[in-house]
Amino acid sequence: MSRKEAPRPGLLNAALAGRIGNEDAARALGITVRHFRRLKARFRDEGVASVPHGLRGRPSPRQLAAALQARVTTLMRTTYAGFNDVHLTEKLREGHGLAVSRASVRRLRLALGWPAQRPRRAPAHRARRPRAGAAGRLVQLDGSQFAWLGDRGPTLTLLGAIDDATSEVLALWFRPHEDLHGYATLLAQICRTHGVPVALYGDRLNVFVRNDRHWSPAEELAGVRTPTHFGRMLADLGIGYIAAQSPQGKGRIERLWATLQDRLVSELRLRGIRTAEAANAFLTDYVATHNRRFAKPRPGLPRAWRPAPRDVARILSCQYTRVVGRDNTVTLGERVLCLPARARGRSWAERRVDVRELLDGRLLVVADGAVIAEHAAPPGFVLAPRRAPRAAQERAGVLRPTRRGPQSPQEARAGRGPLSPPSRKPRKPRARPASTHPWLTSLRYHVARKELRARLRLTSRRTADISTEQ
Repeated sequence: MSRKEAPRPGLLNAALAGRIGNEDAARALGITVRHFRRLKARFRDEGVASVPHGLRGRPSPRQLAAALQARVTTLMRTTYAGFNDVHLTEKLREGHGLAVSRASVRRLRLALGWPAQRPRRAPAHRARRPRAGAAGRLVQLDGSQFAWLGDRGPTLTLLGAIDDATSEVLALWFRPHEDLHGYATLLAQICRTHGVPVALYGDRLNVFVRNDRHWSPAEELAGVRTPTHFGRMLADLGIGYIAAQSPQGKGRIERLWATLQDRLVSELRLRGIRTAEAANAFLTDYVATHNRRFAKPRPGLPRAWRPAPRDVARILSCQYTRVVGRDNTVTLGERVLCLPARARGRSWAERRVDVRELLDGRLLVVADGAVIAEHAAPPGFVLAPRRAPRAAQERAGVLRPTRRGPQSPQEARAGRGPLSPPSRKPRKPRARPASTHPWLTSLRYHVARKELRARLRLTSRRTADISTEQ
């Protein structure tokens, strides 16, 4: 008997003996009087054996067939090893046509003695921030470094963007690490597929905002600091940027990483993807499937997306100011670009021009708002901010570094050590000249002569005073 059925025999015996009424016994057992009468009639005929439920010990007619349980268990151990319960239930329905519930999958997993992939925790108290009032008004972006390919490939960083109003994943892209090239590619995908958003919400990475405390004289006079290359791209596109003070501030995309690190990793392993190129090619299909499952479109929601400008490729670039050499060439790093002659054969020498290094590697020289020269992209190009000439001279040891201490993230990725002052030879102790040295002799003679002149002046003044008194 169960704990619920244990007190029934005593009350049924008391009711049959007439010591208590049916209403009192039914109230004590928490059942209706009608049901207690049925129990009493059955107890009178069959005795104590009628108290337990009649279906106890029999197999449920709704349980899974043994063959179906064996098939699901085999798939759980082989093809879908490591999938969570909900994800595995969806794959069984989509790929194999097995109508199995999540609870059944959970029971089979517990029978194998496997723990849950994502243990459920009690939610912590927090204040809910209302979603943006229009699609495209606020876009959260971030990067997550993780073993997305498992043991099959290198550790990659997944850059992503999600719409705050609808939780729609706008773009995903794999990169070796968080850099300007990856976020510029991500922004280009958003502008090409959806449009230009109103504002971006991200962290305080040095790609987005400047984290140094240095102000140049021009910045002090203007009262505003020069933005980063990515910040200039956002300013040219009219996109605002909000820097989060904590990861919880952009919690929507942080929760997206928890979902992708579970589902996307399983999908990549299921397809045997081993390289970043193949993973990026698969992301288009995955984003569509993910949005159908997790996006929350709201009917009648206004759209704040703006059409991308025609010169968006020119805007998504690194911009530099260069002075044209006397041979009408412009140099940017190791790339030298020859400029054609101006109207009437005039030269571009000593002119200041804007040099734009595009995302696809092309080099454009812009003067007076027009492109005057273009250079093809080099093989294996990656868009990265160029270092200033002083930094190059400091690395070469020509100038003394203005900064010391631990290396920056850019230097660590490039394999450079921290800046250190150039080595100097120890100075020799200064030798003192001998007392008979001509320099010292002439100096003593000069001092003695000066003292003699001072004595003569003092003596002559005293003589003049005495004669005046007489």
